[in-house]
Amino acid sequence: MSTTNAPSTLGPNPDYVRRLPDLTLVGVVHDHPASVERVESTLRQTAPETVALELPPLAIPLYRSYARRDGSRGAGGEMSAAIRASDAPVVGVDGPSRRFRHTFRRYVDREGLDDETRERLSESVRIAGDRALRCRLAATRLGRRSGLEGDRPFTYDRDLDGDPEELAADERSHVATARAATAFSPPHVAHRDAIREECMAEALGELPGQTVAVVGIDHLEGLVSLLE
Repeated sequence: MSTTNAPSTLGPNPDYVRRLPDLTLVGVVHDHPASVERVESTLRQTAPETVALELPPLAIPLYRSYARRDGSRGAGGEMSAAIRASDAPVVGVDGPSRRFRHTFRRYVDREGLDDETRERLSESVRIAGDRALRCRLAATRLGRRSGLEGDRPFTYDRDLDGDPEELAADERSHVATARAATAFSPPHVAHRDAIREECMAEALGELPGQTVAVVGIDHLEGLVSLLE
């Protein structure tokens, strides 16, 4: 299976988009306005049968609610932008989920991880589960009345109406900074990301027809490698 970079018509930094047969992967910097524009541009030029998001299934209702907000492109960042830009069914392909739990157990057993790494991975999964549950509760009537927050947004010194070239350059700067910081990440983080990518790749591989998937930029190459 081959992959190609996307044409320059797909918004800022089109090299953050990869096309595979029946699947377009849009890499994003979460909540960055350049990423929002790239997601919207890609979906305007594509007619997917499914939109897949790097979100746990439990979080999808919250981002649907963000997408329904009149006159607000900012709420929910690129994830709600993807929902708003397409009429296709939306699925969450990240963990926690039943698939993720299965992938987690399989990966840990296969890699023969030490006890400390297993414990740290388990703790990260627990935190992710708490966050997903909070997102689900925030989408309920009770959650809205109580002002419960879901995921807190990232903020940038840029907006969607800014100069496209400046937006693209600012996004690339954030990508470079984040990638440099990975050198200082604790060892379990690489395992956590590998588990997530295995889970997402399996989910994406099972989706029928044309799919557009919105994923964090640091997962883009890993997913391409697993899906090719």
